[in-house]
Amino acid sequence: MKQRSFAKQSFAQAPFPLTILAAACVTAGYTPLLHAQEKIALEEVTVTAQRREQSLQDVPVAVTAFDADALAEAGTSTIVDLQRSTPNTTLQVSRGTNSTLTAYVRGIGQADPLWGFEPGVGLYVDDIYFARPQAGVLDVYDVERIEVLRGPQGTLYGKNTIGGAIKYVTKRLTGEPEFEVGVSLGSYGQRDIKVSGQLPLIEDTLNMGVAIASLNRDGFGTFLQTGAENYNKDILAGRFSLEWTPSEDLFVRLAADKTEDDSNAKGGHRLTPSLLVPGEVTNDIFDSNADMDTNNEVSSSGASLTIEWDLNEQYTFKSITSYREGETFTNIDFDNTSFASLHVPAIYDDNQTTQELQLNYTTDGLAVVGGLYYYKGNAAGVFDVLLGAFDGAVAAFGDGAKFNAVTAGNVDTESLAAYIHSTIDLSERVSLTLGARYTRDEKEGTVYRAQQAVLNNSPQLGGTELFNLRTLTDYNNDDTWSEFSPRISVDYAITDDVLLYASYSEGFKSGGFDMRGDASALPSTVDGYAPETVATWELGAKTELWDGRLRLNAALFHSDYKDVQVTVQQSADGGSNFVSAVLNAGKATIAGGEIEAVAQLTEGLRAEFTLGVLDAEFDEVISGGVNVADQWEFANTPDLTGSLALNYFTNLGDNGSLVARTSYAYRAETRIFPQAASMVDEDSYSLWDASVIWTAASEQWSVGLHGKNLSDEEYRVGGYNFANLGLESSVIGYYGDPRTFSLSVNYKM
Repeated sequence: MKQRSFAKQSFAQAPFPLTILAAACVTAGYTPLLHAQEKIALEEVTVTAQRREQSLQDVPVAVTAFDADALAEAGTSTIVDLQRSTPNTTLQVSRGTNSTLTAYVRGIGQADPLWGFEPGVGLYVDDIYFARPQAGVLDVYDVERIEVLRGPQGTLYGKNTIGGAIKYVTKRLTGEPEFEVGVSLGSYGQRDIKVSGQLPLIEDTLNMGVAIASLNRDGFGTFLQTGAENYNKDILAGRFSLEWTPSEDLFVRLAADKTEDDSNAKGGHRLTPSLLVPGEVTNDIFDSNADMDTNNEVSSSGASLTIEWDLNEQYTFKSITSYREGETFTNIDFDNTSFASLHVPAIYDDNQTTQELQLNYTTDGLAVVGGLYYYKGNAAGVFDVLLGAFDGAVAAFGDGAKFNAVTAGNVDTESLAAYIHSTIDLSERVSLTLGARYTRDEKEGTVYRAQQAVLNNSPQLGGTELFNLRTLTDYNNDDTWSEFSPRISVDYAITDDVLLYASYSEGFKSGGFDMRGDASALPSTVDGYAPETVATWELGAKTELWDGRLRLNAALFHSDYKDVQVTVQQSADGGSNFVSAVLNAGKATIAGGEIEAVAQLTEGLRAEFTLGVLDAEFDEVISGGVNVADQWEFANTPDLTGSLALNYFTNLGDNGSLVARTSYAYRAETRIFPQAASMVDEDSYSLWDASVIWTAASEQWSVGLHGKNLSDEEYRVGGYNFANLGLESSVIGYYGDPRTFSLSVNYKM
């Protein structure tokens, strides 16, 4: 796309309704800019979706990008907020937690955050892969840009990007002394402090950066039995980076981060009366009668070393080495009553080591990225299911004896991949992209399940086993899978401002072993489950019209999804146990489209619009020899998402500048569990946000007022649906944030 000259004042992303491409769909992240001196225009957006810097409008991939200014103007607090303005994307906080991520893109994701299961949407921070969803609800601070890539990205990205990828890019060091501090106060006792800065240690050679965020909020509700806060927030996070440039050809970056989440475990809202305590009700969806200890601790940390070496003008060698580890201790009260009928304490523990070696070659008409990727990780955990209604059956084993169903296990994963991705200019207007990745995943799983009489908890969780009533599962197994994933795309620049592309890509997510598997009820669980694959065709258009004032991107896609991994759980043994199975649910077809548009309507007014339409259908699900696909629906996949926003900027001269923004986001009704409709399914809902930000003429001070969910919409983001477990009905929902306001003050120098 042709280059333009633009001013420095950027604006946040937002939607604009157009009818000319109502059936078309697409990709676009944008940071609209106004050139006040010459003409109204949109700024060129740079992304790294293909592992090299390119204009968004030149990349034949569906991408939405948000820079730091856009995130600030929209009042974005975590990556979950990006769901509002990214089509066909679900980013939500998982049930019962504060920082575990549920991510779906175009119908593909991971509904079950249990250890050992693989995500379908890859999460990357500075090109480092996050293997587990725990602590995946990343808070937005010290950020340069966030990109959401839709569709299979398996050619270039390390693991499990069968649905898409989320790239969180932290702020780069400039070599100049910088300091910034921001304070936000708001509803429900919100009190956030973010401090960041950088300092040159050796001029033009060695720079250091530090960022710290303390994020706190009182609960939206209360645990009525204990008085503890429900839906509160207590997070301390930090990042450190050291960048060394000993010569023009060599760059070295050492980075480390840590997040501690001490927010309470969430209590749910009962959607059906309790069978054991029928008189208990909660009128407020954020109150809960759960009587379990609310202790919840999530720790996530990691370090990475990146080396970039320009061998000559054409070749660049890059090495990315990383290590990450996480630990979670949590309590989930499944029944949410004053009776201890369904208490589940749990511990997750994981670690991962990755190494990527990459070689980039760039010359006139040819760009090649190739490399090797290695991943080694372990995910382990244990949880008890304390069924208070059955305690009488084990009373003979001692005073205080409890009936417990314990599940414990771990999975070791080793993955090796080789990839190459090349773009060839066939002519001045036509380019061909060819990519391929070969992946080999090896896993070893150990699973143990038993019914016990215990004192307090199982031995794995610090209690005492009084008697082993029955061993349900006890096995160790391993398996290996390999896959070749190609990509091909052709793009044609009709003019400098109109790019059309067609692509075909494949994605792969390896198989595994069900950590909840009950071998006594389902003997085949010891064999594990198979990988899933997807093949996607996409047609897209990226355009800049109206003399650079309108950016309109659209895409249509069709995916053949095979061996879909679906977790199915149901109560068994008269309610004293539940049976889990991970099914490879036959075949499915996903088709849809996306539109993203941004238009600078006047010198100060910008409008933005997104639309996602999705038709995801199971074609074959064999159960008991019968195809039950007609009864199944995709989880976390609404068939319609959309957003509309208006941004108004005005220059106040010596008094600074003002940006006002209002936005509206819509999501259609959504199934939570694919195999059956239930009361926890989400109805359609809309969210209305608004913000006003004043910036001083010196740009050192800024003050912002943000309102979220201004209509105070009640909407579920997850739930549990057990009709009879522990002689109790466990049909409970978890909800998105209510109406909130916050006032932020920011100073930088």
